[in-house]
Amino acid sequence: MIRVSVPLLLFSILFSTACRTPKSATTSVRTHIIGDPAFIDQRADSLFFAAERSKILGDYRTAITQFSDYLRLKKNNPTAYYELSRLFVEVHNPGYALGFARRAAIMDTTNKWFQITLADAFGVNSMYDSAANVYDHLARQYPDSDEYLYNKGMFLAKAEKNTAALEVFDKLEQKTGIVEELAFQKQRLLLKLDRVDDAAAEIQKLINQNPGETRFYLVLGDIYNANDRKEEAIAIYHTALALDSTNPRALIALAGYAKKEGDHAGYWAYLTRAFANPDYSIDEKVAYVYPYLQMQEIDSSKLKEGLELAQLVIQAHPEEAKAYALQADMYSQSGQLDSALVDYNKAVTLDSTRFSVWYQLMWIYSRREDPNNLLRVSTIVSTKFPKEFMGHYFKGVADFLLQNYPAAIDALNNALQINNAEKGMKADVYSLLGDAYHATGQHTLSDSSYDRALLITPNDASVLNNYSYYLSLRGEQLDKAESMSHRSLELEPASTNYMDTYAWVLFRLGKYEQAKQWMEKALQSKDALQNPNMLEHYGDILFNLHEVDKAMEYWRLAKEKGATSVGLARKIAEKRYILATERE
Repeated sequence: MIRVSVPLLLFSILFSTACRTPKSATTSVRTHIIGDPAFIDQRADSLFFAAERSKILGDYRTAITQFSDYLRLKKNNPTAYYELSRLFVEVHNPGYALGFARRAAIMDTTNKWFQITLADAFGVNSMYDSAANVYDHLARQYPDSDEYLYNKGMFLAKAEKNTAALEVFDKLEQKTGIVEELAFQKQRLLLKLDRVDDAAAEIQKLINQNPGETRFYLVLGDIYNANDRKEEAIAIYHTALALDSTNPRALIALAGYAKKEGDHAGYWAYLTRAFANPDYSIDEKVAYVYPYLQMQEIDSSKLKEGLELAQLVIQAHPEEAKAYALQADMYSQSGQLDSALVDYNKAVTLDSTRFSVWYQLMWIYSRREDPNNLLRVSTIVSTKFPKEFMGHYFKGVADFLLQNYPAAIDALNNALQINNAEKGMKADVYSLLGDAYHATGQHTLSDSSYDRALLITPNDASVLNNYSYYLSLRGEQLDKAESMSHRSLELEPASTNYMDTYAWVLFRLGKYEQAKQWMEKALQSKDALQNPNMLEHYGDILFNLHEVDKAMEYWRLAKEKGATSVGLARKIAEKRYILATERE
């Protein structure tokens, strides 16, 4: 709705309250001033020019209000209605635009600009027939103007009056001769009418007029191609190549035909010629190559082809970051991470604004367990893209792996401030925060972080295992620790690490026989027999079951395998169990 303006009301209020003259005198003065035609004209002119100024400044809504206020004073000025119509188009209110355009056109039927605005208003309201009728009237009124006849045809085409539109364009062509834009419009209409030969004839007229213009041959070839007229299409594409031997559209089209015929050599020859052309859009090349990423999983030969095409893209566009990112994606998908890293690093050197490439770098360094490079890249990313969750997350991972626990805590908490993270990723952050807080002795915060992780992903076996183990080390909430550890084993029953944790929780509960059973189950694994921490735990359990000699045997074995716990040497020397406060 139009906002009601109250300048005159305000004016009268000011006059009524400015002084305390007798009521009859005040009323007389006010009536005299407001009713003065000169005052009304002056006020109206002021509003009109203010509206024009607001329109020029792009403040369309203020201009609408000012023109509306103007019309309260001057109701018979069609220009104001015309201006309001154009403004309502700008603020995307087509209904009001049409209403004001109609009023302007009715008030002054001779002004062509009012008629054009009415046609445009019909157009934005999808009333294409009505718009065409207005331009028909204008074309009759101004027969020398080709523009009005052209616009009539365009609106008829939008109204799906294809035959009528075609008649208009034919009539216009009789006046102007062969014009490219007209020929293309006629060609589109003829194709909609399934008159393929006539559509082709329109383009042939352009070819006859401009026999050296390659793009007209390509349009004609595409018409034949889209209508399954293979032989004619191939002939036209070859003609285009005779004019331009590296034309990518013709080469890609011929490559497609060769592929359909099973001519792989021909397909590859045409395709590589197209890719070698730097004028062939890099975006189209990238779109063409990306399906090879999926195909290589089914057909290994596609990897070789995809990499060859990617290399051609780099050769044709050596300064384009997209080219190197494309090849890096091919390498990454096939597990060639060293090569992928080279190209991703080159890509960010050429264009550092693409987060997706930085993400790939972080992902590879994380996968390769390279915390130093992961920290280097994630620090850059978290600075350049502070609103991207993964930059802060990977920085937290890198700092944690490098035992920079306070920095890891800061980075992970920064990640949690970002709202676009998936729930699963937030659970990972809380889990890692639990580990980092534990490492810094902040056990309350550690427990709280694990609890939050489990609220999101209650069946995360790793969180259940770590949380229960750390509780058991502190001898706190052991029943809860046992429940969580048991659940982790239900989720991953073959994990010797989880068996070790469960045995340790049972040990801290004084359930030594059960602890022994689970520890022996874990030690059936060859890997577990090489784990010094598990061997030491087994010794602890045996000692508390009064199997001292056997306990000594496993403690010594743990030391031989590299156990470094502070209490182990004392256990062996003093032949007694000493409670460990931390897992080594």
